[in-house]
Amino acid sequence: MKQLVVLIALFFFSGISSFSQQWEPAGEKIKTSWAEDLQPDEVWDAYPRPLMKRSEWKNLNGLWNYAISSRNQSSPESYDGEILVPYPVESSLSGVKKKVGEENVVWYERSFGIPSKWRGRDILLQFGAVDWKADVWVNDIKVGSHSGGYTPFSFNITPYLNGSADQTIKVRVWDPTDKGYQPRGKQVSEPGSIWYTAVTGIWQTVRIEPVAENHLTNIVTTPDVDQQKISVDVSTSSKFPSGDYAEVRVKDGEETISVNRAAVSEEVDVYIDSPKLWSPESPFLYDMEVILYSEGEVTDRAESYFALRKISTKRDENGIVRIQLNNEDYFPIGTLDQGYWPDGLYTAPNDKALLSDIKATKQMGFNLIRKHVKVEPARWYMHADREGILVWQDMPSGDNTKDWQPRQYFEGGELERSPESGANFKKEWKGVIDLLYSHPSIVTWIPFNEAWGQFKTKEITEWTKQYDPSRLVIPASGGNHFQVGDMLALHNYPEPELYLYDAERPTVQSEFGGIGLNLEGHLWEPARNWGYVKFDSKQGVTDKYREYAEKLKKLIKAGFSGAVYTQITDVEIEVNGLITYDRKEYKVDTEAIREINMEIRNMLESRKGEN
Repeated sequence: MKQLVVLIALFFFSGISSFSQQWEPAGEKIKTSWAEDLQPDEVWDAYPRPLMKRSEWKNLNGLWNYAISSRNQSSPESYDGEILVPYPVESSLSGVKKKVGEENVVWYERSFGIPSKWRGRDILLQFGAVDWKADVWVNDIKVGSHSGGYTPFSFNITPYLNGSADQTIKVRVWDPTDKGYQPRGKQVSEPGSIWYTAVTGIWQTVRIEPVAENHLTNIVTTPDVDQQKISVDVSTSSKFPSGDYAEVRVKDGEETISVNRAAVSEEVDVYIDSPKLWSPESPFLYDMEVILYSEGEVTDRAESYFALRKISTKRDENGIVRIQLNNEDYFPIGTLDQGYWPDGLYTAPNDKALLSDIKATKQMGFNLIRKHVKVEPARWYMHADREGILVWQDMPSGDNTKDWQPRQYFEGGELERSPESGANFKKEWKGVIDLLYSHPSIVTWIPFNEAWGQFKTKEITEWTKQYDPSRLVIPASGGNHFQVGDMLALHNYPEPELYLYDAERPTVQSEFGGIGLNLEGHLWEPARNWGYVKFDSKQGVTDKYREYAEKLKKLIKAGFSGAVYTQITDVEIEVNGLITYDRKEYKVDTEAIREINMEIRNMLESRKGEN
């Protein structure tokens, strides 16, 4: 009897329902090896905000109740079953794998407890990302709403907690996918060709954190390589922070090299003697701790990090405007990375999977990733910072116009958006930049891709450059081209082609390649696959990549200053990846690819030696 009581107690306090042992991935599509070992009570247990990391938090990922209902219905009286958060409703790993559609909403519900040691502190309920519009209730009281599928949001739920052991969260999510104007990337209602399965609902970590009434809300870092300093801007929850100040402690390994204090309304400038600069070849990160003082007492502290690196452009001795990293000519050669997974769609199975694509990209000699019409969880960018790879960050495309690609070059072809659509784009684009601003790996912003939803290009590009002058801006990668921003970015398939050139800005081939190969047993749909060109062996793909790379090398001398190959992995019926969609097989000779990529990367250095 005593043993039975212990078992019941363990079961109750685990917070796992009786259905957890029944969870399994839905559907018969291919899956990654990480998904095969996934445990529902241990999903995404890594701290999700690496640039402002607190020591205390509680993960609310796991099995929630869910229901799909009409958009016009109120909270359901009963639920359809359980869903594994944070995997999207349409994904296999959610355990649901159902289409939602613009006429319906998804309801989520779960209970949770507050640790007794958090008593007397404020409780923040935090969401990594929900696609697209979320309404949130705590103990049947609506505490807030958020629209935007790629950025985090939170609510102080302290006033709405009850005195019992169990608190209840409900979340209602509506996502019109391609029937709405919101940024959505390549999600569509009916997948096919280059368009992929829709993503609805919670797709990043949900958590609670205890904080003091006056606490840190953001830490923003801006590097200045020329002045050998980092500027740290600290934001807090206080509306009247008179007398509050932040202490910024900087470490190089185990050694504390700087301690600075400033009022929270003032930036902290940290000067570093003989700084170690960040690059893909040497991705050095300085550790940082930020401590908040209010009325002489410590009210919050968080761990963070930063890097010193500079991205810029400069004309070389041959008159070609080149990209520079840390004031040296640098050739970015990278892959297009769409961040889709066969089992989790937008959500990687776990943190190791998220890291794996970056490691594979570097292994093949690339120094750049173009994150294509998707924004990743913050931990992806942390991995990019730590591993050392440049990132060109796209804004997810959107708007529901039928003509996304007029392809008119220079000062033409823009689309008309409704005022509501335009305002939402600007709001979400600012949110993306705010989220990712302090990650040193990100060196370029790309607001538009191939004229998909492209509008007010000059205004948006100039705003982006003004809002973040520390990075380069590509106005529209492969889209309608305007004499604005920092680069002219061309797309051409399958081989590279310098069909336009800008003497005032770097000209880059921001998409080329698309060499296809079907590998049986690793296909999303065995009977329906395509690439721009197709081969029947790894050697054929490798040889064709080298052929394109040799042409690219000639075009670098003629004027190209960067290049992006399509793509790192297969995605659904696209089989033009260097790796299969399930990440189980390379489709090329990786050593041969690395060798040619290193030749490309070294070309500007070789050219310097020749002159």
